[in-house]
Amino acid sequence: MALAAQAPTLALAADQAPGFYRALLGDFEVTAISDGVAPRDVTTILSDAATARAELRASHLHDTLALSINVYLVDTGKHRVLIDTGAGELFGATSGHLLANLAAAGFKPEQIEAILLTHIHGDHSGGLSNGGKMLFPNAQVYVDRREVARWINEPAPKATVGPYYDAGRIKYLPASGEVLPGITARAVPGHTPGHSAYLVESKGHRMLFWGDTVHVAEVQLAHPGITISYDDSQPQAAAARRKLFDEVAASGVVVASPHFSFPGVGHLRKDGDSFRWIPVAYNNQVAELAP
Repeated sequence: MALAAQAPTLALAADQAPGFYRALLGDFEVTAISDGVAPRDVTTILSDAATARAELRASHLHDTLALSINVYLVDTGKHRVLIDTGAGELFGATSGHLLANLAAAGFKPEQIEAILLTHIHGDHSGGLSNGGKMLFPNAQVYVDRREVARWINEPAPKATVGPYYDAGRIKYLPASGEVLPGITARAVPGHTPGHSAYLVESKGHRMLFWGDTVHVAEVQLAHPGITISYDDSQPQAAAARRKLFDEVAASGVVVASPHFSFPGVGHLRKDGDSFRWIPVAYNNQVAELAP
């Protein structure tokens, strides 16, 4: 059968528009917000280049991946809480889109009352400030005190976290109990000294925001022992990842993963000695996340 003549090719914009993705978690509303991507040749930063390359080819991927930078906003009805802030101006034009996509989702920076940092690497804290000005003027910033001790005098954190620190807007995570109603912190050290995950719970529905527990899904889910050069302590990071993977897969909790393909929301399933990622099914309506 002959094919119909092809229509003339239209000139298309070179960029995409994922923007935001909203879902319900009990009485809470969770919005994944894209800050953009960070292109990286992951074979040069993962601890086993040969295995990484083999897994990438098995997934029909090149060595260089556009790693998502996902930020999450939790609206509890009483508080609007941002989990991480993306890269801001630190990583160039492929990222730093938090404010634009926050606006597209219907939020203003002034409405954010709390910011929970998983850690103070630039792609998680870079969006706090610009030019020494706090971009979230009404927010308190919550973070493990070990992160501040480790990073606050480094140039980039001093410029982004520093304005909040100088203004007395930094609050340290409690050793136990809730950070905010419905939100608890868990220490997951290794990637950085005070790296933290956040468990959000409403009406029995739970979601874990695990920060940089894992970076490259296509490699590290199959091989949890493979680490990344950004880890402060690679042995500790690998052990923490394996422990958390086992717990998450057994519990069935919904996971938010900032470097998995946007929106980075799904479930983890154990598969022998490896794990599989089950991404949330896309829905163009705001719907309840499946347990």
